[in-house]
Amino acid sequence: METPLSFRARLVHAEPGRRVVQVSAWQGSACLGSSLAEADNAELAEDQALARLKQRLELRLPQRPEPAAPETSPSPPAERPRHAVVRHEEPQAEPPPAPEPKPTNAVPNEPPSEPATDPEDWSEELAEIDVQLQRLGWDRDQESSYLQRAFGHPSRNRLTLYTDLNAYLRGLRGLPQGSDPASATVPLRRKDLLAQSDQLLQSLRWDANRGRQMLEQSFQLSSRQQLSDEQLLTFNMLLETELLNGVDSGSAAPAAASPG
Repeated sequence: METPLSFRARLVHAEPGRRVVQVSAWQGSACLGSSLAEADNAELAEDQALARLKQRLELRLPQRPEPAAPETSPSPPAERPRHAVVRHEEPQAEPPPAPEPKPTNAVPNEPPSEPATDPEDWSEELAEIDVQLQRLGWDRDQESSYLQRAFGHPSRNRLTLYTDLNAYLRGLRGLPQGSDPASATVPLRRKDLLAQSDQLLQSLRWDANRGRQMLEQSFQLSSRQQLSDEQLLTFNMLLETELLNGVDSGSAAPAAASPG
């Protein structure tokens, strides 16, 4: 018996008048893909992300031909798969999606033209985190609960990457006073955004020049590494729009150009 398809939704970004929701499709323990959408409220963003993902799945999953009916008597109609209900889950409860092979000609993660180095002294950021926690009224247990949801571990000392520390600080800044750590919006994870970007570029079959062209047109930058987390999120949504435009028009994605 075929495992039914299910969908999971999570809020990945929130600010006044803007909500970004990610919806992922699962069959058993395998993740078939995910999609992002932005709207004024979480419900509308979820509906848009779900519709986008269903369109992408129709493009990726081949339709099975129905068996031909015998001449003597028609065969009963094939049983349609059950529709699954969207389930809301916390980000850390989701197993990581199965890795997909990266295209050799996708937009490379080249460093910025002037590579920025992580500072050796993080004392200012750590001090501001304490200030933000006081503003929110959170104790250590509440901070641990939020860190577990956002990063998969309960200790600030295990934030060994400066990008994660900055994401944590930005997440705290955007929360209103008195927020509940069990339901507060978690910060964007850059590595997740880059992984989704790779998958979208692979689905589009864009070469490095085509991806760089969109970066230059939209952000006046030539590398994804030069984008902020917010810009990278916007870049992914632009890629999804390009992919869905190809689905709506019924045209296949163009073949990738050969390197060199």
